[in-house]
Amino acid sequence: MRRISKRFGAAEVLRQVDLDIYAGEVHLLAGENGAGKSTLIRILAGTLSADEGRIEGSADVAVIYQELSLVPTMTVAENLFLGRMPRRWGFISPSELAAKAKEWIDIDPHAIVGSLPIGMQQRVEIAKAASRNAKVIVMDEPTSALTAVEVEQLFTLIATLKQRGCGIVYITHKMEEIERIADRITVLRDGQAVASRPAPQLPRAELIRLMVGREVNEQFPSRTPAIGSERLRLKDFTVHAGEIVGLAGLQGAGASQLLLDLFQDPPKAISEGVALLTSDRKTTGLVLSMSVTANCVMAGATSSWRNPAAERAEAQSLAEMLRLRAASLDMDAGELSGGNQQKVALAKWIRTKPTLLLLDEPTRGIDVGAKQEIYQLMNEWSRQGVAILLISTELPELLAMSDRIVVMRRGQVSAVFSHAEATPEKVMEAAC
Repeated sequence: MRRISKRFGAAEVLRQVDLDIYAGEVHLLAGENGAGKSTLIRILAGTLSADEGRIEGSADVAVIYQELSLVPTMTVAENLFLGRMPRRWGFISPSELAAKAKEWIDIDPHAIVGSLPIGMQQRVEIAKAASRNAKVIVMDEPTSALTAVEVEQLFTLIATLKQRGCGIVYITHKMEEIERIADRITVLRDGQAVASRPAPQLPRAELIRLMVGREVNEQFPSRTPAIGSERLRLKDFTVHAGEIVGLAGLQGAGASQLLLDLFQDPPKAISEGVALLTSDRKTTGLVLSMSVTANCVMAGATSSWRNPAAERAEAQSLAEMLRLRAASLDMDAGELSGGNQQKVALAKWIRTKPTLLLLDEPTRGIDVGAKQEIYQLMNEWSRQGVAILLISTELPELLAMSDRIVVMRRGQVSAVFSHAEATPEKVMEAAC
């Protein structure tokens, strides 16, 4: 890709960006939310046209988007081969199609995709792209909903694809993934490529500095608990005012279901000071066709009468608190980058001033600088007496930010650890 530029109205999203993709390598595309990564890969995939620049050479490009593009009412097998079954297959029965699907994924090929957990849906999306035998595969936050075991399976697949000569463009905000699989790294900041180097030449501190334009000294901010005496009794444990309790467990262990149970009657829950940030912002977190302002102020609305000026002022205040990057608060939420959508979903609930905040993967798709801001906000909210239940598939995040860890297994609490007691080994042993 040569000198790629793109504008949306007055906003210059990409400016003279170069990107080279070689066979048999993982090219890491790094940058903060809103830096232009998603726009660049959409141009590479041909779903968006550049205003300036050109793409040299040609190759079949498959993209695993951060937001899934599956048909929820169809089976796993039907989604894998939708619209592209080779003519040489001729007429193929459902059982034969299922057999083909099993070559790429170990999920029941007859299962309806919409009935699967989000992590399994993510695996279907990955298998769908890999089964195309594309020469270039773009993976946009592919591990955001995967368990540790599934991440290892993905990395094994990536190694196989590299051996086949596939060029992989990989986007992630997880530093441990970058350090593990990247061969080369291109950094975007404010729509420009500010660096492109072999991965060993970009140590973590330098990479973060290039991404955010400033020094970020600590991955997790220091935390001084301010736990109050007031207690909330939940299923099998209590949470105190001002306490952050991490919920750990394997996929399907019941942590997310616990949060949904606590929020099963939304109007009643909101009136009692409970707020729930779900793990799937696209379907349950936001109304993507509505403006940023409308999404920010919709939770807890008590009147059908609207005050546009007051709503905009409130949305502006929330946007500044969360450092939201948006060309306009009037734009549709669906036009934002995934990370900025997550910030809008969080802003919506903070507006309700909850006493119990349920956070299911709050930093999913959030860049390293924004993660620090979210962590600092969590510390501030807890100091104000807000009790927080936190789910995260990133175990270092869970261990660093939680005052206690509650481990769930098969819908039940299997262990409880204090911050000092909790280790990755203890948590995983209790979860399995």
